[in-house]
Amino acid sequence: MRIALYPGSFDPVTNGHLDVLARALAVFDRVVVAVLANPRKTPLLPVETRVVVLETAIRDAGLDADHATVTTFDGLTVDAARANGARWLVRGLRAISDFESEGQLAANNRVIADDIDTVFFMTEVEYGYVSSSLVKEIASFGGDVSSMVPPAALTALRTLARRSEPTG
Repeated sequence: MRIALYPGSFDPVTNGHLDVLARALAVFDRVVVAVLANPRKTPLLPVETRVVVLETAIRDAGLDADHATVTTFDGLTVDAARANGARWLVRGLRAISDFESEGQLAANNRVIADDIDTVFFMTEVEYGYVSSSLVKEIASFGGDVSSMVPPAALTALRTLARRSEPTG
């Protein structure tokens, strides 16, 4: 069985992430979407929320939930790959500029785990400008990110915004 690990913070998941996942599912028998639960960083959305949002987004997008599972990890990505039986890492590229940093990560991962390889998928052109960082910034100013994220992520962002509104 060809198993791949698709690691990321997914804070929040974007339509570009789902596009990469759909492409990976066409190549691999199973893709484990691994949400980074890094206690040394403060994400916008808690890891539990990111997992639920991803699971919902995968279902809503019509992706095969039997072949795309969601888990969490902390530590080395290659250790998470091994723990999930994956021999490949999936990474998305939006533009050539992504390749430099992603290429460095892939090379370093290969040095520490030569049995695990990285496979890159280009997102659709329409998602080339979308990043979780950009989504968070736009959303923090009340901007419309509905074309950038799946409905489950939009709901999570709106819920978070309501909770952080000043009262009284």
